[in-house]
Amino acid sequence: MQPAAAVLGFDEALAKVLQHAAAVPRPSSEPLALLNCGSRLLAEPVLADRDQPPFHRSTRDGFALRASDTASSLKVVGQVRAGEQWQGGTLEPNAAIEIMTGAPIPEGADAVVMIEHIERNQDSIRLLAGRTIRSGENIVPQGSEARAGQTVLPPGTPIEGAEIALAASCGYSNLHVFRKPKVAIVATGDELVDLAATPAPHQIRNSNSYGLAELIRRAGGEPIQLPIAPDRRPELEQTIRAARQCDLMLLSGGVSMGKYDLVEEVLQALGAEFFFIGVRMQPGKPIVFGRLPAENNLPAQFFFGLPGNPVSTQVTFHCFVEPMLRAMAGAGVQQPRFVQATLAEDVAGKPGLMRILPARLTADRIRPEVRLVAWQGSGDLAANARANCYAVLPPDNDHFAAGDVITILLR
Repeated sequence: MQPAAAVLGFDEALAKVLQHAAAVPRPSSEPLALLNCGSRLLAEPVLADRDQPPFHRSTRDGFALRASDTASSLKVVGQVRAGEQWQGGTLEPNAAIEIMTGAPIPEGADAVVMIEHIERNQDSIRLLAGRTIRSGENIVPQGSEARAGQTVLPPGTPIEGAEIALAASCGYSNLHVFRKPKVAIVATGDELVDLAATPAPHQIRNSNSYGLAELIRRAGGEPIQLPIAPDRRPELEQTIRAARQCDLMLLSGGVSMGKYDLVEEVLQALGAEFFFIGVRMQPGKPIVFGRLPAENNLPAQFFFGLPGNPVSTQVTFHCFVEPMLRAMAGAGVQQPRFVQATLAEDVAGKPGLMRILPARLTADRIRPEVRLVAWQGSGDLAANARANCYAVLPPDNDHFAAGDVITILLR
């Protein structure tokens, strides 16, 4: 018999999720055209097909020369541009070759002097007074970025513009990427109606399914939106069974202590193992994490029961679901995206609870600052949309002063 699940502190709950994420097998892969690989995760390494750069390369417009010759004037004996190779043989002593950025260094030269640092007199140049140059200056050596056959992008790398450019430079027109895990979204509650319906005064639109779908896409998954599950056991069980076809299940709502909060009860009847049944945090305390057993040729399936209030839903997604989903997508184990910023105002803490509150980060080069967004609680979608991050206020302090450096959660 499994031990009873507990309400955990934030760090303990996150460690529990990461522990299970570390054991998730990597998904299968598929080939995609290079320009279709954006935001996917690399499944097979990208190797340099030749040395990078493939020749000693000039990083400046100027003159290629021997650094030891620069005590006197040098004769300019030619020019080499990017895309050309010097055909005049080995550079002779006391000579220089005009060179453009990106061009191969002529044989015999060991430095490039910037054009701004010389004085030119017809066919000769001389360093400006007070200027010196050393061997290797303004040259990127052949193979210094990568050697032929070296892995330049390992599996699990998120593919964005920089990675696409690097793969293209190595001659890849296709990449093998991990398949996206399918994530079932089960929104629960008699108060929910579809977007196409006109809600009665006591009803609300099913916004959580749409917000979660976009968060899932951004985290590397494929969202599968299932019909709204009412607060009745048979219908809820039927929807949960349909969600078993996916790799991960997210349930929104129905995990609090109300009479009609039936999610945990139905999951338990289906044999679920619960790893925690709440986290000491605000918002998001009722979050549930567990796993359904393998059955009927279906593998075991992790699930998260997320609070129904939309800010709680999104906060708990970023904190707990996203690390698990990224691991299932092939990225390995990653913490939530925490960074630090300076608090712009005094803020009250709440001893005993980790507070993760909507906030606005104002970033400049000198001092990123974060300020809480005024909100009306965890149902305030408008406040959540005004925010661009969350301020993380740990439970061991009842006051945070302007100027304190705090952790923020990026989204």
